[in-house]
Order: sequence, then C-alpha cells, then structure tokens
Amino acid sequence: MLRRELCERARVYAGKYGLPHELSYGGSPAAVFWPIGVFHGNFFPGSYGAIQANAAWKKRLTKVHTSDSLPRSERRWCELDSCNSSDALLMNIFCCPEALDDGRLASLLGAERSEPEFGLKARVPLLEGKFDRTEVDMRIGNLLVEAKLTEADFQSKPKTFVNRYRDFEKVFRRSELPQSKTTYGAYQLIRNVLAAHALDCSFCVMLDARRPDLIEQWYAVMRAVKLADLRVRCKVLTWQELAEALPPELREFLDEKYGIRPGPITPYEFEHLREWHPI
Repeated sequence: MLRRELCERARVYAGKYGLPHELSYGGSPAAVFWPIGVFHGNFFPGSYGAIQANAAWKKRLTKVHTSDSLPRSERRWCELDSCNSSDALLMNIFCCPEALDDGRLASLLGAERSEPEFGLKARVPLLEGKFDRTEVDMRIGNLLVEAKLTEADFQSKPKTFVNRYRDFEKVFRRSELPQSKTTYGAYQLIRNVLAAHALDCSFCVMLDARRPDLIEQWYAVMRAVKLADLRVRCKVLTWQELAEALPPELREFLDEKYGIRPGPITPYEFEHLREWHPI
C-alpha cells in the first residue's frame, strides 16, 4: 500500500511541476526522475545543491540501478533516481544545509553535529581476522543509520553465513532472533548492530510509521541483544518523527512527495492510504 501511494504521489508531483521522468514497467509503476542542470525531480532543491557541491555525496548519486523493469534511456538509471529510494529520502533530509545547521536534528538523534557519510564501509569483524565491508547507509557523528522505505524486509541469510561474525554470540541471544531452521531473518539489522558494537557507536533504524511490520522486526532483534550498554544505544525513529526537527520548506516537500507529516502516524492516515490504493 505504501509503495503504491509513493508511486502515485511521484506521478502527480512530476506532472504538477513538469519534471522529466519515466515510469517503470509492472502493475505499480514507479517514477524515475532525470536530473536537469542544478535540479533533480527526486530531490529537495536545497539538498540537491549541497550534494552537487560535495564530491563524496555526489558520487553516491551514481550508484547504478540494477532493475530490469526500467525503460531504456540514453542516460543510465541510478538507484537514487527512483521515487521509492530510501537512500534518496535519507539524503533529502541529511544533506539539507538548514536541517544540519540548526542543531535540532542532531539533538533528536542524540548524535554529534558533523557531516554525514553515506555508504560507510564499516569493517565488521569476522572470524579468522577477516572483515565484512558491507555498506551502512549513513554515519553521522557516532551514529550508524539503516534507512528503509518500501523495502520488503531486512533480508535473510543462512545461519552458516551469520555465524562467521566474530562477536555474534557475544552480542546476541541466538535463540531469540527471528529465524527458521536454516536462516536468520532481519540480517541487515543483525549486521549493523554488530557494526555499532565494533565501532563503539549507536545505531538507529529510520523507517516509515506506515510500516509497522518493519518496526516489529526491529524490536525482535533489539530484544535479543545481550549487552545492556549496546541495547540502550540502539533506537528506531520514523521519518514522521524526524520531520518535526526539519525546516518548514523541507517538511512541505516531504509531505507533498512522500506523504510524510510530522508526528506519529494516526488511524486517519492509515485509512488515507486506501485513497491511493482502493481495496
């Protein structure tokens, strides 16, 4: 339901402002936007301007989209062109100069005020002195962040794969983790909690309040953390809660394009989803 709402909002938004875009193939076509000079339809203008002025942030925009459901184009489609990209939403918020400057966002996160780093290679320790260098979506100060929007879940991995992490048994009560006979669920959360432990950081999952299924998966993992000091450094924030600490123009953009409004989700908003996705 959320994916369908976001796709419809993106089409309406693109039409309203005359933004060049294409639609993916399939039953719920997603809008993918083209950049035009100093503008990009998938980004808040202030955030996109800051991204263009920062070499490390700008490089993040070039991450190639691997889906085969997108129409052919002279320009190669990138992941952050898609209206469903959680990384684009993350950068819309954390690359906005006004959002970073006034201190309210850092205070809400309990993080140091510093320049965000996207796509961090966290070097999570494995057995035999090796490391997992899988990306963490963002680091800001002493806080690691995993961002989610319309993704189905936090992925699953075979138990033999997860057991390779050096501190897995030290950090988690294995029997309490989401799992089947052969796999652990919520793998991305397990890995990022281990990254926070290894780097002595806090960890936050950022997701939409309209995704209670993902919130439940996070609490299932957090309950399995053995170490009390690490458990209190783990948190969840919704995009709606984050919106409360953002400047007015960015809040208006998030409301119009994503349906993200400050504060907790209300029963009315759950019903509002049905207006975009009649049942």
